[in-house]
Amino acid sequence: MFTKRIIPCLDVKEGKVVKGVNFVGLKEVGDPVALARRYYEQGADEIVFLDISATNEGRKTMADVARQVAKEIFIPFTIGGADKVSLNSAAIHDPQLIRKGAEIFGSQCIVAAIDARKRSDGSGWNVFINGGRKDTGIDLIDWVRQVTALGAGEILLTSMDADGTRNGFDLEMLRAVNAIIDVPLIASGGCGTMEHIAEVLESDVADAALAASIFHYGDHSVQEVKDDLSARGIPVRREVSA
Repeated sequence: MFTKRIIPCLDVKEGKVVKGVNFVGLKEVGDPVALARRYYEQGADEIVFLDISATNEGRKTMADVARQVAKEIFIPFTIGGADKVSLNSAAIHDPQLIRKGAEIFGSQCIVAAIDARKRSDGSGWNVFINGGRKDTGIDLIDWVRQVTALGAGEILLTSMDADGTRNGFDLEMLRAVNAIIDVPLIASGGCGTMEHIAEVLESDVADAALAASIFHYGDHSVQEVKDDLSARGIPVRREVSA
């Protein structure tokens, strides 16, 4: 089993980190730069920033936050312009952005961030954009196949059904996607306990676990999660950032 990554996620709206349930009911939880520094010091492997209102509000991603964070942490961070670039709504509107980005910067820098929700008939999942506000009608599996064929080097998959519920990751959806890709998969949405992280990583349906609430609300530190995983025999990076 390859070393698994623990990735705190910071959903940012109007310059503040927020958290909700199923992409609604957002509450402010802190400053993005301060939280990034805290999680870096706790030993996070990477940090993901998602500007959840940029597309819907028709503005650019938070470049100023990216610049501030780059001065504070020395691990990879994914944003709309950093060590890794995440493409979500923009890729739906112009899938060739993925190909162009991969050709210029390399596939390892291009992350396809996908938000998906199960269809009402239970037949599969649809892809949503604009911070979960718009159903594209595109089938999740079809979209995953397309973005990986275009050169996406990693998939960040968020279950809208599980998001913020703290009831555990959407293993059914993760298994369906993991079965058709040969690039790393980051599991997102639903983490509420250390057991949930252990479950998704031990089942080997994802290469990394992304979590927000358990870190933001002080339930556990990144290092506590890593200690728990290590005790379970799940390989993690053990060094702690200074």
